[in-house]
Amino acid sequence: MSAVLETRGVTRSFGPIEVLHGVDFSLVPGEVHALIGENGAGKSTMMKILGGYLAPSGGTVLLDGEPVTFPDQRAAEDAGILMIHQEFNLALQLTVEENIFLGREKRRGPFLDRRAMQDEARKLLRRLDCHVDPGTRVRDLSVPNRQMVEIARALGRNARVLIMDEPTAVLTGRETDVLLKQIERLKAQGAAILYTSHKLDEVARIADRVTVLRDGAHIVTRAAEGFTEHAMAEAMVGRELSGLFPARPVPGDEVVLEVEGLTVPGHVRDASFKLRRGEVLGFAGLVGAGRTELMEGIVGLRPATGTVRVNGVPIRPGSVLSARQAGLVYLTEDRKEKGLLLGKNLTENLTLLALDRFGRIAIDKRAEDRALTGAIREFDIRAKDRRMPAGSLSGGNQQKLLLAKTMLAEPRIVIIDEPTRGIDIGTKQQIYEFIAALAAEGKSVIVVSSELPEIIGLSARVVVMGRGHIAGELTGAQITEDAILRRAMGVGEMAGADA
Repeated sequence: MSAVLETRGVTRSFGPIEVLHGVDFSLVPGEVHALIGENGAGKSTMMKILGGYLAPSGGTVLLDGEPVTFPDQRAAEDAGILMIHQEFNLALQLTVEENIFLGREKRRGPFLDRRAMQDEARKLLRRLDCHVDPGTRVRDLSVPNRQMVEIARALGRNARVLIMDEPTAVLTGRETDVLLKQIERLKAQGAAILYTSHKLDEVARIADRVTVLRDGAHIVTRAAEGFTEHAMAEAMVGRELSGLFPARPVPGDEVVLEVEGLTVPGHVRDASFKLRRGEVLGFAGLVGAGRTELMEGIVGLRPATGTVRVNGVPIRPGSVLSARQAGLVYLTEDRKEKGLLLGKNLTENLTLLALDRFGRIAIDKRAEDRALTGAIREFDIRAKDRRMPAGSLSGGNQQKLLLAKTMLAEPRIVIIDEPTRGIDIGTKQQIYEFIAALAAEGKSVIVVSSELPEIIGLSARVVVMGRGHIAGELTGAQITEDAILRRAMGVGEMAGADA
């Protein structure tokens, strides 16, 4: 079958730097074509060109075999090409219903037909097994539900071409299963689907063809059948990948963090646990279990009652400064909204948490520049220009910058929430090695993750949360996916039981 949308020899430059080098790519009706590669490989640039968000610097885009130029994304949408963004393209102050129908509102005469839009929004969300009220403002939704609204908006437009940028990065396994079934349904209806994901098991499950980009160049396009996850990963990084998870450091006996009876109103009830020196402690649970809220309560980002002690000394409740002075820092799961200032350059982001080290009256710019040089080297931050805004970095490099910013404050206890969300396998391996190195140096790390292989591969001990309370604790051979899920769903044994 002929392609509905394709590129021939497409290039794209930003200033003097070419980031796409003559890429050929095609989308065929009734097919899922996966586009994979490391962060910075050019995937997002390619998707934005196909979706009308960027114009190519060279080469040709063809629609139904004819050259086409999209002046903007609205023109592409009018041609039936829709994009579901990894970084949500939603108006947070508007309701779910208003976002789904934004720009194509239903009317009854001169008035908006609110009832019709709410009914259709509810049906679209039901297809995704999402039961949020269409009248809820998007700013009040959880991150997974925001993603479902983004997907529902695209489903409602009957796209000929659907471009999906990391659609499951913030979804649970159950939500992912629902979405993949919808993709199969759209495929059966003749839609052409471009699917990007760093979760290679999903790619193997859903794709008909796979294209690999590396450093802006086309590496291979081949049938997904027989293209193993390991082979995909090696094609992406251009090297042998073995031993994704480093050896787990052995923790000491000294308790460095004690949490007793911590309650975060509306989210967490009576949580207690301990963290030892040199330990990587995993926190697992389903979305909504209260993991993030617990961590934010510990470091003072949310009101909480109970006791938090660092090295036996209580820290002041609700005080981020008190936590930081005790050597306790939190690396947020939401690097876009809470972790980085996307419009500021790399230096301004890097030194923000430790600004007092660079002068109290006037900032020592040379010292800041040296700090950035060290961070780029230590964390392998790949930036075209040191002066570029953080928002122009790839997702993996943004995460490395956030790690560098956090570690510049010289913490002794680090809480890392979703450390590799939306990050390619090569960068994941780097971050895993970094976490293990922290523990080997005697620092203590809490890892909150929705990816069970990540929790199992990194953690010496796992605390499982369910419905706002600690549902169990696992160590050693007890740490399995089945044991974690049973406790998360409330059907497993409590802490200390055999898995």
